[in-house]
Amino acid sequence: MEGTQQEHDHSHYSMGLSTLRVPMAMFKQNREKLVAELAKDGGVAPNSVVILRGAKQQTRFDTDHEPLMRQESNFHYLFGVTESGFYGVIDANTGKTTLFVPKLPESYAVWMGRIEPPSFYKDKYGVDEVHYVDDLSDQLTANKTSVIYLLKGKNSDSGNDAKPAKFTGSDAFTVDLDRLHPAIVRSRVFKTPSEIEVLRYAAKVSSEAHIKVMQTVRPGMMEYQLESTFLHHAYHSGGCRLAGYTCICGSGNNSSTLHYGHAGAPNTRKIQNNDMLLLDMGAEYYCYGADITCSYPANGTFSASQRAIYETVLNAQTAVLNAIKPGVQWVDMHMLAYRVICENLKAAGILKGDVDEMLANHIPALFMPHGLGHLLGIDTHDVGGYPDPSVRSTAPGVRSLRMGRVLEAGMYLTVEPGVYFIDHLLDSALRDTQQAAFIVAEKLAEFRGFGGVRLEDDVLVTATGHENFTLCPRTVQEVEDCMAGRSWNKNSK
Repeated sequence: MEGTQQEHDHSHYSMGLSTLRVPMAMFKQNREKLVAELAKDGGVAPNSVVILRGAKQQTRFDTDHEPLMRQESNFHYLFGVTESGFYGVIDANTGKTTLFVPKLPESYAVWMGRIEPPSFYKDKYGVDEVHYVDDLSDQLTANKTSVIYLLKGKNSDSGNDAKPAKFTGSDAFTVDLDRLHPAIVRSRVFKTPSEIEVLRYAAKVSSEAHIKVMQTVRPGMMEYQLESTFLHHAYHSGGCRLAGYTCICGSGNNSSTLHYGHAGAPNTRKIQNNDMLLLDMGAEYYCYGADITCSYPANGTFSASQRAIYETVLNAQTAVLNAIKPGVQWVDMHMLAYRVICENLKAAGILKGDVDEMLANHIPALFMPHGLGHLLGIDTHDVGGYPDPSVRSTAPGVRSLRMGRVLEAGMYLTVEPGVYFIDHLLDSALRDTQQAAFIVAEKLAEFRGFGGVRLEDDVLVTATGHENFTLCPRTVQEVEDCMAGRSWNKNSK
């Protein structure tokens, strides 16, 4: 039987065929990391436990339609559970792990499938014990639980709050809402070797799906057909049922809209012959995702203006990749990308004046208003970018940077510089005499409606530098060869 897990092998998750087999031992390692984090700064109370609640199956508004459930990220990190309605309990001193599963109605067996006993999940997820959710409070009492560590804290990227688990009888126990959230965030920032292999696989599948799109696209197609091609290849060939985020498939001026592809702008434009395309798409395998952006001309051949902007972005990305290593401040990498972009736009005749003064006057933020990159993992914008949110810059462009840390080995992040011609920002700058002094208005006018270029690679920080998991063509020659069906060096990066 092939499915989300091989029936005869409960030690791994796999989608069958040649898809990656993920060991359940990975989640035990993650739990051990969390217990070690909690042991710091004075340790934990005797007989104390961590409790998390998994995702609950939702319905669409007031209907009975159930959208496909995706597990809550912290719960997945610790347990790897794919089903809904579970609780997880970890002994904060020993790491002993107990899952609590919902007691399903008999009708489930008719509509949804076989009702498995607790022992099935004990074997499937490699935990110590499994009980029913209804027995959670009684089990805690029987074990003389002293303190419950629950998850409460703010996601520094989204600003949204993680909410503590609630269950019948929880009011009878002493609760700590302060320790768990920072500990699990610190754990998730640094990837284990097993996690790295899952991320490598997601990047490989996503890269291959991007290449499939590059070799398929033609002027006259619709943007959504590129999205469809990517999603089909990632699922059909890689077992990635979900994408990590909504696909961005911008053509022409749509490629200057940073988060194009949403419900109000749903990848519905017809692609024209001279369009620049910006495709930001990443597949997700067992909740671990990729985040890759490719940009290229719809007709497969760069014009002089397209090449100038593309190589501006490529030069910025290359400069950053060459500088990445432990000890480097990520904000400095953002500013390095800004410097290279200014130098190249000046060489292209779009900007004029001193580059240092351009930086001081926030000129590069007009063309790249987003951050250079972010942590990546179970979430596309993964947790831990700002351990202390108060240090976040308020300067244009830099304030959108989703991470402000010094790089350390084991971090996994995106490197995604871009150049966009966004009318709103450019019109504002031209009205500002201080910023307008750096802009060659006549040359800039030639790029109105151009759209934008972004190149985004997924990179692991190593002890000696970095490893780039993205396997897409990047030089102009590689892109043109790939789109024409000619051979190109897939390992040139």
